Amino acid sequence: MIESLLVANRGEIARRIIRTARRLRVRTVAVHSTADAELPFVTEADEAICVGPASPAHSYRNADAILAAAKHSGAQAVHPGYGFLSENADFARAVQAAGLIWVGPDGDAIEAMGDKINARNLMAAAGVPVAAGCTEPAATVESALDAATTIGYPVMVKAAAGGGGMGMAVAADEAALRTEYDKVRAFAERMFGDGSVLIERYFPRVRHVEVQILGWRTADGTDRVAALGERECSVQRRNQKLVEESPSPAVSDELRTELLAAAVRAGAAVGYRNAGTVECLLDPTTGEFFFLEMNTRLQVEHPVTELVYGIDLVAEQLRVAAGLEPTFDPDTLAAHGHAIELRINAEDPKRFLPGPGAITGWSEPSGAGVRVDSGYVAGNTVTPFYDSLLAKVIVSGADRSEAIARARAAVAGFEVTGPKCNLLFFTELLDNPEFVSGDYDTGIVGRMR
Repeated sequence: MIESLLVANRGEIARRIIRTARRLRVRTVAVHSTADAELPFVTEADEAICVGPASPAHSYRNADAILAAAKHSGAQAVHPGYGFLSENADFARAVQAAGLIWVGPDGDAIEAMGDKINARNLMAAAGVPVAAGCTEPAATVESALDAATTIGYPVMVKAAAGGGGMGMAVAADEAALRTEYDKVRAFAERMFGDGSVLIERYFPRVRHVEVQILGWRTADGTDRVAALGERECSVQRRNQKLVEESPSPAVSDELRTELLAAAVRAGAAVGYRNAGTVECLLDPTTGEFFFLEMNTRLQVEHPVTELVYGIDLVAEQLRVAAGLEPTFDPDTLAAHGHAIELRINAEDPKRFLPGPGAITGWSEPSGAGVRVDSGYVAGNTVTPFYDSLLAKVIVSGADRSEAIARARAAVAGFEVTGPKCNLLFFTELLDNPEFVSGDYDTGIVGRMR
C-alpha cells in the first residue's frame, strides 16, 4: 500500500484527500501557493511545501516545482485531485518517469479522452452512443458551416481540448455560427493552447447524467472496469454544475442498465484504470443518451456516490494505484438511499459573479445525513486567483424527499459572512417545484432567473 502521498491540489479536495490518507495512516505532503499558506489543507498535512506565488501557472500548474517537492519530501505517490494538472497527460507521465505512483489513469488514457473529437470517435467505435457531430476538427468556419448543414441547426460549438464547461457556445443559424466559431476558437487557443473546434448536435432541452467508473487490474492480470451508478448534474450555471444527486430521478432501471453498460465499454475501450467519469446527455423526451466526454480524474461530485454506495473513492483510488484490487465486490455492490450535493461558492446568488474576501464568520451545518467537505474556516481569505468553491454540502436520506428535507435544513444552518455566497440560491432551488418534482433539465437555473 502507498505509505506517503503528495496532494497536488488545494482547498476542499486537498483537505478531503488528506482526511482519507490520515485514516489509512498514509503520510501526506501538501503543496501550496503563497496565497494559500494559511488554509486548513496546509496545516492538516504532515508536511507542507510552498511551490510558488498565487498565480496557478507558477504554483499548482508548475509541474517542475511539484515534482521537486515530491522528491524533496520523499513522497511515494502523487494524487492530483481535480482541475490544475489532474488531466495533464504529460504530467502523469512525468510523475511515473520520476519513479512515483500516479493516482489516476495513465497518460495514454488521459490523452485519448482529452481531445473531444478523438474521444467521440473512440466511443462510437466501442458502441457507446454519440450525438451527431464532427469526426475531425472544423479547421475553418466554412468547414464548420458544412458540418452544421449536415447535422442541422441549432448546433453546439465546442473547444475540442476544453473541459469544465468552458469553451462552448450555441449557434442557431449560419450568422451565429460564424460569430461563435471565431469566439470559441480564440478562447480555445488562449485557454488550452489548442484552437480545434468541434461542431455537434445541440439539444434545446436536455439532462446531464454521468456514470462513475473505476478500473483496475485483477490478481490474475485481467483488466476490469466497474460502474458505480449514475449522478444527475443538470442544475448548472454557464454550463458548470451547482448541484448533483444520485440516483438520477430521470433514470429508470432499464435505462440505468444501458447507461452503466455503455460506461463500462467506454472505460474498457481505453484500458482505463483508477477513478473516472463518463458524462452523457440525456434527451428526456425520447430517453436517448449520448456520450459527452470522459473526465479522467476524481470528480467534484464524487461524495454523492460515496454516500449511496457506502465506499470511500479516494481510498479505492489509492488501492488501485498501488496495484491492489478494490475493497468491494463489483458484482454485489448495491446503491442505498439518495444523496444530494450542493456547491457552496463565493459568488452572488443571482448573477453568480465571484465575490472573494475575508471570511469573518463560518459555521457549518451538522446532523443526521449531513456531510460538509470544506476548504476554509473563519479567518481565512478567499482570493480571486482560484475557483470560487468554498465547500460542498452533501446530504443523504432513505429517499429523495428525505434528502431534500435534510438539504433545506443544512442550507439554513450554514453561515458564511465576509465574501459573497450563493447559499440563498439553494434556499430557492430546494423549494422550486421543478427541482422538487425531479422533472428538470439544464435550463432550470435560467428559468429561475
